[in-house]
Amino acid sequence: MRLQYNLTIEMEHLSETLLNDLHFVKERMGNSFHDLEFILTCLKEVIEESGDKELAAFIPWIQDETPVGVDFTTKHIQLYSMVFHMLNLIEVNGAVQHRRKKESDKLSSANGLWAQKLHFLKDEGFDAKTIAQKLHSIKIEPVLTAHPTEAKRITVLEHHRHLYLLLVQRHNSMFSDQEQEQIRDEIKLILDTLWRTGEIYLEKPNVESELRNVLHYLTNVFPEVLPILDRRLEQAWVDAGFAPEMIEDIRNRPKVSFGNWVGGDRDGHPLVTDQVTAETLKTLRLNAFVVIRRSLLELLRKLSFTYTFDEAEPALQQRMLEMRAVLGKEGDEAFFRNSGEVFRQFVNLCLAMLPVKVKRNHLIELKDVEVGYTYSTELLEDLVLLRDSMIKYGAKRAALGYLNNAIRVVDTFGFHLAKLDVRQNSAFHDKAIDQLLQASALHGDNYADWSEDRKLMFLNCELQYNRPFVHPSIKLEDNASAVLKTYDELANHVGKYGPAAIGSLIVSMTRSVSDLLAVFLLEREAGLSEFTTEGLVCHLPVVPLFETIDDLENSVAIMDTFLAHPVTQRSLEYQRSQSDETDLVQMVMVGYSDSNKDGGILASQWALYKAQYALSEIGRKHGVRIRFFHGRGGSVSRGAGPANWFIQALPHSSLQGDLRETEQGETIEQKYANKMNASYNLELLLAGTAASSIAQQQSERKPHPLQDIFEWMATESCEFYGQFIHNPNFIHFFSQATPIDAIESSRIGSRPARRTGERTLADLRAIPWVFSWNQTRCNMTSWYGVGYTLEKLFTEKFDQFLKLKDALSSDALVRYVFTNVESSLDSTDEEIIKEYADLMTNIEARDEILALLLEELHRTRLMFAKLQDRTFEERRKSRHYSTQLRAVALKPLHQSQIRLLKQWRTMKQNGASTVETEDTLITLLTSINAIASALGTTG
Repeated sequence: MRLQYNLTIEMEHLSETLLNDLHFVKERMGNSFHDLEFILTCLKEVIEESGDKELAAFIPWIQDETPVGVDFTTKHIQLYSMVFHMLNLIEVNGAVQHRRKKESDKLSSANGLWAQKLHFLKDEGFDAKTIAQKLHSIKIEPVLTAHPTEAKRITVLEHHRHLYLLLVQRHNSMFSDQEQEQIRDEIKLILDTLWRTGEIYLEKPNVESELRNVLHYLTNVFPEVLPILDRRLEQAWVDAGFAPEMIEDIRNRPKVSFGNWVGGDRDGHPLVTDQVTAETLKTLRLNAFVVIRRSLLELLRKLSFTYTFDEAEPALQQRMLEMRAVLGKEGDEAFFRNSGEVFRQFVNLCLAMLPVKVKRNHLIELKDVEVGYTYSTELLEDLVLLRDSMIKYGAKRAALGYLNNAIRVVDTFGFHLAKLDVRQNSAFHDKAIDQLLQASALHGDNYADWSEDRKLMFLNCELQYNRPFVHPSIKLEDNASAVLKTYDELANHVGKYGPAAIGSLIVSMTRSVSDLLAVFLLEREAGLSEFTTEGLVCHLPVVPLFETIDDLENSVAIMDTFLAHPVTQRSLEYQRSQSDETDLVQMVMVGYSDSNKDGGILASQWALYKAQYALSEIGRKHGVRIRFFHGRGGSVSRGAGPANWFIQALPHSSLQGDLRETEQGETIEQKYANKMNASYNLELLLAGTAASSIAQQQSERKPHPLQDIFEWMATESCEFYGQFIHNPNFIHFFSQATPIDAIESSRIGSRPARRTGERTLADLRAIPWVFSWNQTRCNMTSWYGVGYTLEKLFTEKFDQFLKLKDALSSDALVRYVFTNVESSLDSTDEEIIKEYADLMTNIEARDEILALLLEELHRTRLMFAKLQDRTFEERRKSRHYSTQLRAVALKPLHQSQIRLLKQWRTMKQNGASTVETEDTLITLLTSINAIASALGTTG
């Protein structure tokens, strides 16, 4: 522990309200509370055994009182952080067990999952044949990112995963008392390890460490989840009364794939270089073969059928002879291994065809060879052949079990593991083009300052040719060099292995058509294009990211022009020919974070809805299917919320069987740290996408029934919200009454908190923006402007207010938006907000902004009481009491953080040494981490 400063805190007794309701809370949590008591008792023993009995007395919830008038140290903060981690684990396990119990009684009772969705489609009049025919076109693609939202070290996450598994084992009745005691000892061992492990990054993590975290899920979690997903679909299918034979071919089931931003997202991220991107692609490819080899070796262990080569069907024999001939000596060795067991011999040949070299202890390395598999589709065809041969042999059960699992792995991960997106800001591209023009002696004005008409005239002219501006030997300035070196690495990878590993080239802050056509020009410069008889074709998809409200409103006109462009049309057709798509597909990414930061939650949600509805129609106009990529974060302000309700709230025809969304920061661990929870969250996406897409095919596409009300609310709330954040005193309040300065100094992510380093609200990323407000329990980003708007609707348009009230129980968008706002309100604490506000040195600014905040908070709560017939506590008891339970232990953490902020800021102002301020900062960051753990979210 690096602790030099003690902080005196007056620890309080549990609030009278909670003490009175503690037994009720225990009843609500049931077995979960017993698990919590168990694990906190173990933690108490661990701390006492380490010689710190006084500290153990501070563990909340299991003791009637906690000490008062003591020094609150880093150890106290760490203790509370651990306590909240344990509560989070307990609640996840409790949710899993609750779903299991519900499904044991009635499989279709679990909302949002396959059984419930299939029964819904059946009730809507869809027969099994129709549903089965549509399932193969359903696909989801979670995209893992490493935004600076994950406040826990990777090694700590590993301990948490192990601890969760032990908690599950505690409830297994097959273990004897002695074995249960051993489980208890193992739990205490992990708790002891966690207690002695620092939870925050003392140095900023690099991209490589962030990639290792993503790889854990891609190689260790998701491959094991895939067969669980398939089994659950099969069970739900039978539960709906459908014949299992209709979906026994796994290729006709919904598809899962994964994307990745780590090592490719370079928007304001100087550490993501061309070398990092190249190494990322190589690492992903290597680990894809790790996953595939593991699957094939599992087949080897299981296919122990006595069946000779001579007995096998001719097609299998012919393919084995072909592989043996291609592989030479290695093929002979594979062929004769497991002689008399032809299915194993076939798998041996498949293993030998993989382009990897196996070293000692099954370690592998990539090798470039001219023989063997080049593309994953070749291995897929061989596995399908093996499966069909086994069925003809008579081993249908084994074929559909073992081979389906292997086919699913190869189909999901390919030879690339996850598609790597490359994201860059449009302004960066403008500077790159300017530098290219300068290097090629095409001097003139700064390209970024050109009018849109001039840019389009220039780009349209240049895109008629397929020649570069500069020779590869010419040295370029930073922006142009960074873009082209990265594109060169992409071109090298595509040239060797095909385009499967590359997602798309995403343009942040897309403001115009020229922002997209500029990327075509840069592709041309890097050789990622070719000239056909019809004209220039670009190989990699160019994807706009519409983030702010203005950008979302302008997106329709931009995409209308872009999709009509001949280079776009030709490139989409080329990309279709290189994929398994039957349609022309244009991906469009929509951002939930910046639109919320820009205009508040109501304006953001409505702008997103309108844009998706209109863009779907623009796509249809041009014969293109728009594939929306949802840039959702971990908090309500950044698009989070129950996946089932989120999918249902999407505009008609915007889904079309294809869902792509980001999984950011701490949400990856929360959703996917253990297999059952990972299976649940992926099933929500699969079943929800399938049900909404299929159901919409027989329903009429029409505007939202409350569009006039939403449009009015969006306008009113945006104006009110804008007046607040542009108040001259607002930025002073935000800078001093939140821990934004400490968060910007944190080590929780490799990416800087600001895009360009400017000290402006516009330059600040949405993640630290939301993170700062969450730490103060203000959460204003998810409710400010809502109360004002509802009150005005109530007083000026009462009939419209009643329509909105009625729609809460029937309209998916209304339910989704207002349920999320209400969840955020429940965790907002005005007393804590006031304590942070006292950090302000400008009293006049403090009083003005605080009064505006509290007035709107009170108004919002009052209007929700009018909007809902029952209280939040009555309707969502589990959520409410979980929040109340957390609030008790959160209060001393907030008080600690406030004192640390005062101390750290004073030290900096007084010119204290770096060593002194660093020690205080680490303690402060520990408090930030602890509060993030308690709230379950950062940004």
